[in-house]
Amino acid sequence: MCMSLFGALVNAEKTDRPEPSPGYSKLTVLEAEKAIAGNLCRCTGYRPIADACKSFASDVDMEDLGFNSFWKKGERHEFSGASGLIKSYDANNGVRMKLVVGNTGMGYYKEVEHYDRYIDLRYIPELSMIRGDHTGIEIGASVTISKAIEALREESKGDLSLQVSWCSKKLHHMEKIAAKFIRNIGSIGGNLVMAQGKHFPSDIATILLAAGSFVHIINGVIHEKLTLEEFLERPPLDSKSVLISVRIPNCGSIKDVYPEGDSKLFFETYRAAPRPLGNALPYLNAAFLAEVSCSKSSNGIMMNSCQLAFGAFGTKHAIRARKVEEFLTGNWLTNAVLCEAIKLVKATVVPDDGTSDPAYRSSLAVGFLFDFLGQLVDSSSNGWLKGYSGISLLEDVTSKEKYDNLDHVKYPTLLSSSKQVIELNKEYHPIGEPITKSGSALQASGEAVYVDDIPSPGNCLYGSFIYSTKPFARIKGIGFNSKSLPDGVTALVSFKDIPKGGQNIGLLLSFGPERLFAEELTQYAGEPIAFVLADSQKHADVGAKLAVVDYDLENLESPILTVEEAVERSSLFEIPPVICPKQVGDFSKGIAEADHKILSAKIKLGSQYYFYMENQTALAVPDEDNCMVVYSSIQCPEYAQVAIAKCLGVPEHNVRVLTRRVGGGFGGKVTKSMPVATACALAAHKYQCPVRIYMNRKTDMIMAGGRHPMKITYSVGFKSNGKITALYLDILIDAGISLDISPMMPKAVVGALKKYNWGALSFDIKLCKTNLSSKSAMRGPGDLQGSYIAEAIIEQVASFLSVDADSVRAINFHTYDSLKLFYDVSAGDPLEYTLTSIWDKLATSACFNQRTQMIKEFNRYNIWKKRGISRIPCVYDVSMRPTPGKVSILHDGSIVVEVGGIELGQGLWTKVKQMAAFALSSIKCDGDADFLDKIRVIQADTLSLIQGGITAGSTTSESSCEAVRLCCEVLVERLMPLKERLQMQTDSIRWEMLIQKAYLEAVNLSVNSFFIPDFASKQYLNYGAAVSEVEVDLLTGQTTILRSDILYDCGQSLNPAVDLGQIEGAFVQGIGFFMLEEYTTNSDGLVDTEGTWTYKIPTIDTIPKQLNVALLHSGRNPKRVLSSKASGEPPLLLAASVHCATKAAISEARKQLHSWGCLDGSHLTFQVGVPATMPIVKELCGLDVVERYLQCKVGRN
Repeated sequence: MCMSLFGALVNAEKTDRPEPSPGYSKLTVLEAEKAIAGNLCRCTGYRPIADACKSFASDVDMEDLGFNSFWKKGERHEFSGASGLIKSYDANNGVRMKLVVGNTGMGYYKEVEHYDRYIDLRYIPELSMIRGDHTGIEIGASVTISKAIEALREESKGDLSLQVSWCSKKLHHMEKIAAKFIRNIGSIGGNLVMAQGKHFPSDIATILLAAGSFVHIINGVIHEKLTLEEFLERPPLDSKSVLISVRIPNCGSIKDVYPEGDSKLFFETYRAAPRPLGNALPYLNAAFLAEVSCSKSSNGIMMNSCQLAFGAFGTKHAIRARKVEEFLTGNWLTNAVLCEAIKLVKATVVPDDGTSDPAYRSSLAVGFLFDFLGQLVDSSSNGWLKGYSGISLLEDVTSKEKYDNLDHVKYPTLLSSSKQVIELNKEYHPIGEPITKSGSALQASGEAVYVDDIPSPGNCLYGSFIYSTKPFARIKGIGFNSKSLPDGVTALVSFKDIPKGGQNIGLLLSFGPERLFAEELTQYAGEPIAFVLADSQKHADVGAKLAVVDYDLENLESPILTVEEAVERSSLFEIPPVICPKQVGDFSKGIAEADHKILSAKIKLGSQYYFYMENQTALAVPDEDNCMVVYSSIQCPEYAQVAIAKCLGVPEHNVRVLTRRVGGGFGGKVTKSMPVATACALAAHKYQCPVRIYMNRKTDMIMAGGRHPMKITYSVGFKSNGKITALYLDILIDAGISLDISPMMPKAVVGALKKYNWGALSFDIKLCKTNLSSKSAMRGPGDLQGSYIAEAIIEQVASFLSVDADSVRAINFHTYDSLKLFYDVSAGDPLEYTLTSIWDKLATSACFNQRTQMIKEFNRYNIWKKRGISRIPCVYDVSMRPTPGKVSILHDGSIVVEVGGIELGQGLWTKVKQMAAFALSSIKCDGDADFLDKIRVIQADTLSLIQGGITAGSTTSESSCEAVRLCCEVLVERLMPLKERLQMQTDSIRWEMLIQKAYLEAVNLSVNSFFIPDFASKQYLNYGAAVSEVEVDLLTGQTTILRSDILYDCGQSLNPAVDLGQIEGAFVQGIGFFMLEEYTTNSDGLVDTEGTWTYKIPTIDTIPKQLNVALLHSGRNPKRVLSSKASGEPPLLLAASVHCATKAAISEARKQLHSWGCLDGSHLTFQVGVPATMPIVKELCGLDVVERYLQCKVGRN
């Protein structure tokens, strides 16, 4: 992100814009936001990063702000031109060469083949030129996409307004391709060659196809000029053929072909993708060129000619819709003609077998053509097509006038405004201050050392896992699909290499172990079978990819791949009684009191991948006396220590695990990091050399497990006013192959579900054992699902009664008495129950009621966009755990702190430093105002500070702070007598002087503590609420989050800046779960999601355009650590407000369909899948909504 911003700053300074004020740059706010639009950092919520970037901009309103290279050094060969390049191929028979410009294609098509030489095309004149004339612009194949965009921008500065539109449409679309830093090095030619040879879903190919572009190819001495359509339909270019350039005609040259006097030329491009600003492959793209003329006598519009291109919809390459073009050409544009054209489009745009969401992609093609031609159909000859911009969103002129007079909110294109409201607490200075996060400068500059940044020791080997692709099979053998070992591969490690006395254990928790490697039988697809060792990480990864496992399925039972199969075959885990949730009330009585019932309704929830920035990684270094030092990116180092010791058959004191910081965890580095560290340790032990791994993203995703999928069936009884009297749930939780943390899930699910007073609550929860990877803790495990289940039930009751869901929520809020009944000791005192206050305050601050009315008006006057709004609460039960701490004061007065908690990026070290500074400042030495600068928190070391436990559950920061406070109290007790004696001798006592004296008098200045929370403070409830407003595009299914307001009770925050970051980051991660992230598997249960290409976490263009967060200062509470409360996980649950708002918008779309006679009376009873992706939303809004609309229009006429 820093480099992306730097590039934008440099480019801005090259412009001829006026010089900005001192301290600012020529960068604009919009450019600053776009600069980081393709970067991923979900955990921050993006808002603070966007604000930091915008602070450089010359037009910023401060009140709105709360070189890797793939080639190695060696010989350099220069070519005089393209022909010289071809000759070099002939002269190097047998040498494996690859033509590249930026080689960005390897990000999509991973390189397995080894190349002897890469040939850089950037400096060949024919390939790097840009030249234009009155007929168009020619762009060399090695010109980067960014430079091509700039060339089109220059071309658009002509006098012709049509030329401006012609070029600007292309360049604006191209700005959505990949991310800025990819466009800066990826080339136009490379993109087209991938589209032609590898069927890459190219946007550029589609745009240029519709524009009637040509390409220039050279093969030896033969030069060819082809249309782009001819080029795409050819077989892939051979190694001796080179794409030289592409020529894009300008609008004038096209107009010359159709010299009709009274005619106009229109060009438009379209793209539907999970992310509006790019860095996501499209479901479908399109580009349309049309030349039309108007007949004054018939008052209609004639289609003289058109070029319609569609691409990226699951076919080999972009295509021209020839039959549609032929039909439209020479036809008057009417609704009836448009209906027939749409039928032809649906018959033309047919995705290949195996393409995801085929019906959705076809419907997009229909929608895009309708958007292009729809307004032409209704145009007349009087000032025709002035301000043409596609279809009208409004039904008629009268409606438009009414809509324009509405006091509706004008939302920004990107996130451009936000508000954070906090109340500072000066009582425990510097606790409560929004100080800068510890280590933030090191992280931003890239100087922070993570495990993979540690220099490799000499003789180091690199590992990569070979995993099973079959869920239940015998392993007959492992080999490679080559005659010899792949390049650099030295060995394979498997369960057979575990030393005598060791055990095949990869992870170990109190609920049981999970094996490190498969033995004779695989248990699930994705299970580690062996560990490839090589001389580099790339060679190890390629070696693992080339591995061939010989399976035998004979005489084996079929695997269990669904929870239904698990129940049918009694494949269930037992839930320990001590952690089983308790039922509430009498269900039979409650259901009998109900006026209405919904029986056996179903909800299905999928999984979610962690997508931490730092993949799983470890480094194991053998030490003297059969010891092992392991550097691990893990949330619980001592658990890895135990697993490694068990595997190697050595005492735990022979294993030292070190963790300085973790580059994101979200629970994925609790158990899932253990086998990674253990495999490295086993290999290092066997070969007595250092072994490390940085797992590639695909393997990481396959082995991670992720969030627990669930299937829920419920029955609910309720009164006519919406008051619920009884709820029964049958919940099937997919635990995977082993227990991991799954026994804790039922209690967590029910705990979050209990946020409403259900009257009587009964349930049957089963933990299903399946032949799938074991599911593990992921931020808010169980709580996220439970809270959403509650909201889905509330929504269904409201739909049944045809009332507003907000009123059903309010009537089912707890009183303090019912809260105590449902939550027991966690409920705390009556004054701690702040949810009702939060609910009312949020309604006011978010203007909830006013916006609800405005949305009704918006939906009334809009056909193709619908809005929805939702307000939801969260109640989150947290539990504090015992945590160790150690504080030592060194000779110069500097302070070293160790805690059980791990810095994951959540600000734990920052709060710990603040706590140490606060607690030690009670000594009140002169000049101790800079205490924070004296304190350093150091890495976790399992042989230094024991019983560190797990950093999880949102409370480790406060537990670690309390452990440090206890240490500091003892230090203060030891130092105060000395200070009092010194005060009798001198008036001024500085901290350094006091510590030097303490050393002279042998005062013990190192203290260990072990914080054990008492029963009264161990568990407590967190409260919050959120309002979210969304807009749904009925043509594409795209959901835009217009605004989200969050009010969260953080107690007396230890650091408001850190807590705000946690709240925003959690909320955005929740948006990913509810709206974007699809963690899919194939028929064998093997994860088939291809990294960032198909797994879409939120980015800056998919978060709320306006995000407002306020912290409720709920006052002093002696039971809490300095009256603070957790902030890491609870706000995650509030992201369901976005999903609920989306459902509300979909409901409006379905009402509209019903009014057209397209849906029956049950149109309000529907479930929105999780995640509510564009295909899901579009299907619920009507895949055939355009056809239905046109049928109504034709019928009317």
